[in-house]
Amino acid sequence: MVSELMKRRILTEGEASEALMQSSSVDSMSDIMFFHSIMCQVGMPRSKVKGDRFERVCGDVGILISAGELWTGKKFEQQIVPYGSLPRLIFAWMNTYALYHKSPEIPVGDSMSEFLALLGKPRTGPAIKALKIQMMALAACDIRLGWTKGTDRNTYRGQPIERFTAWSSEKAAEGQKALWPGTLRLSDQYYDTLISQAVPLNVKALSSLRGSSLAMDIYVMLSERLHRIGSRPVSVHWKNLRDQFGQEYAGAEANKDFRKTFLPALKKVLAVYPEARVKPVTGGVLLMSSPPPVPYRSVGN
Repeated sequence: MVSELMKRRILTEGEASEALMQSSSVDSMSDIMFFHSIMCQVGMPRSKVKGDRFERVCGDVGILISAGELWTGKKFEQQIVPYGSLPRLIFAWMNTYALYHKSPEIPVGDSMSEFLALLGKPRTGPAIKALKIQMMALAACDIRLGWTKGTDRNTYRGQPIERFTAWSSEKAAEGQKALWPGTLRLSDQYYDTLISQAVPLNVKALSSLRGSSLAMDIYVMLSERLHRIGSRPVSVHWKNLRDQFGQEYAGAEANKDFRKTFLPALKKVLAVYPEARVKPVTGGVLLMSSPPPVPYRSVGN
């Protein structure tokens, strides 16, 4: 029995949103996940950041991520800037749970192994270690999202995760994992902007791209953008794409080097989003109006 259906596809023009799920239990989340529209346009770093600050600006949107600290029970411990595919999957999972339950409070299981299973990741030692590092980095970081609409300049500033309730080191000595939360709470600011700016994604497509953070970023960008294109295709030049996805590429051959990385990633995306009408052309890519990966639906029971 379908427990809840979205009234209409979530758009980015400030329209109110409701979660769309195909199953009766949020734990399965087998069909749809959600991303913040701003993070569809400017993503987190794909590789480890030198230092404690990451900034990416593309056109009239931007993201600034600053690493933070977490209390270990004895001291504050510096965390890294979150990066790679895991934070992207974690954000998508948290967004979906929060929207579906209409609550910023999110239970994340009793162990890292259990949460990896929820994310569809292998429950191995290296995966558990990587998840712990990235989850702690997400819990501690400060994220600023900026976007311009007309003459308005908007800034979200704060920690997306307001509270991180972790097991103590004493409990870790009893065989439990230290610094693993039983619950997370999204900050009210992040949750409020998510409600009005959530973008639905095909979870199987997103999960299949988890081996490439760049492919994941291209997929969520196309999911947010293609259905909003009118009858005239949009040409996006390599420099603009590099600003959005590859600011780390520099030098005289920056666009050429970036193109060599972008095109194989785009091919992977089009394999899981075949409705996307995107064509490489001289100087960049051509974006054409396409159906969204999650179709419009009507309210039902």
